[in-house]
Amino acid sequence: MKYNLMKTGALLASVLGVACTSNYMDINTNPYEVSKDQMQTDGYAVSAALKALCSTVISTDVNTAQFTDCLLGGTQGGYYADSNSGWATTISNYNPTDDWSRVFMASDKIIPTLYPNFKLLENLTEDPVMLAIARVIKVCAMSRVTDAFGPIPYSQIGEDGKIQVPYDAQQEVYRSMFRELDAAIVVLTENRSSTISAEVDPVYGGRVAKWGRLANSMKLRLAMRIVYADPETARQMAESAVSLADDGLGVLASNDDNAMLPATAFGKDGNPLMAACKYNQPDGTLTGGDTHAAADIICYMNGYGDPRREKYFVKSEWPGVDYVGMRRGIEIPSLNSVGRKYSGVNFVNGSSTPLCWMNAAEVAFLKAEARAVFGFDMGGEARDFYYEGIRLSLEQWGVGAGYAAYTADDGRRPQAYTDPAGTNSYSTQLSTLGVAWNDTASKQEMQERILIQKWIANFHLGNEAWADYRRTGFPHLIPATEKGNKSNGKVKSELGARRMPYPMAEYTNNGENVRQALTLLNGPDEMGTRVWWDCNPATMSE
Repeated sequence: MKYNLMKTGALLASVLGVACTSNYMDINTNPYEVSKDQMQTDGYAVSAALKALCSTVISTDVNTAQFTDCLLGGTQGGYYADSNSGWATTISNYNPTDDWSRVFMASDKIIPTLYPNFKLLENLTEDPVMLAIARVIKVCAMSRVTDAFGPIPYSQIGEDGKIQVPYDAQQEVYRSMFRELDAAIVVLTENRSSTISAEVDPVYGGRVAKWGRLANSMKLRLAMRIVYADPETARQMAESAVSLADDGLGVLASNDDNAMLPATAFGKDGNPLMAACKYNQPDGTLTGGDTHAAADIICYMNGYGDPRREKYFVKSEWPGVDYVGMRRGIEIPSLNSVGRKYSGVNFVNGSSTPLCWMNAAEVAFLKAEARAVFGFDMGGEARDFYYEGIRLSLEQWGVGAGYAAYTADDGRRPQAYTDPAGTNSYSTQLSTLGVAWNDTASKQEMQERILIQKWIANFHLGNEAWADYRRTGFPHLIPATEKGNKSNGKVKSELGARRMPYPMAEYTNNGENVRQALTLLNGPDEMGTRVWWDCNPATMSE
């Protein structure tokens, strides 16, 4: 690997660590910030820059992760429920204040960290493998940003990471991401047998081929995201992602391929999602504080007798009820007297639980949907991919022995929601489908069955679940209560939030460009406005 340290001396001090720009983003000292002398150690700056890039996918900063993945993705994806009764303006209630809704774009831990460190890597090394890995990380991080807002600053963001630049239409953002992934895939495939230092690579320990499989898997994920907006491009990207022609690497195929950021990349608080869920946890309880498990996912998993429940959730304090979640989009009850009783969000290895970016189970379900619903050539049949996804997920969570019982056609169905507190029950059954595959089912039924199991397998990946829900309408989720929907009619409870509003700072500092972005959005800057790829005819009519 060729390093080029001398040409970057002026960049080092300002890139790896960034200053706090928001009072709700009170961050501790950057764990990767080092002295200039230390930076001269061969390869240290490259390692620090790549680790800083990795910290922007699912942020390793607790405050940032709380907003993006607990309060936004986690709730809108049906995994987590807000449980701090002191909150009057939340994403779940569809009336968030700017400091809640803006985080993906405004946090100094995402874009202002990503772009300077990407540029720093370009100055530190000419090694094509390292730069290809950096491009994959960039797409992993920025795809989450565009999926939250729609049009975003992308192609014209400079090396300083500032976003006061023109916006790209979301369609153009996706085209750019596909180009970046394709370029990375070429390099990573050509260098599949090589390795880089394990000290440099916290995700795969230097195994280049696995980065190539992640790049292809991200390409497949993004292809399916746009399947209703641009079906031909979706087909081309999806089929090329899984292809093994010309000695292609293919996609994540085993749990050893899973993209996981380990605890060694975390700060003193450990896993940021766990730390955020535990904020304000009352004395004497283990269920959590600001965040508890959502009623939605527990209703499905209880109904199916899912063996992963003990891995996913902390048992409730309600007498005689092991697993019961809190309904989302409600008037939040007192945490100390009522909220604490609901099941908590579990992290199997405590604060050392890795952050999962993408797993092989998700990839199997993506292939199943692509084949069953859209007829794409995935190199196999939907039934086999579907069962592969279930098997991979159960094995990932250490309950593979339960596979036969879980997939049996025995009449189990998701439960309706009965609130033990007696205030927020939902009597409508969420789905009539069981787990077992049905070769004679309609495409819609196949899609629903696949999306349910994909959703369960992707637990903790709330933003991915939210994107799937917007794209397909599946799984069916419990809507906000009448009193809980505080959007003044801007968000339909049955549809949920479709995007986040732009930061107020953009209107102040980048007004002309953000107003142009609204023409690209084709709707008001509100939570009920759909992003470009959110155009499934089945959900448009609701």
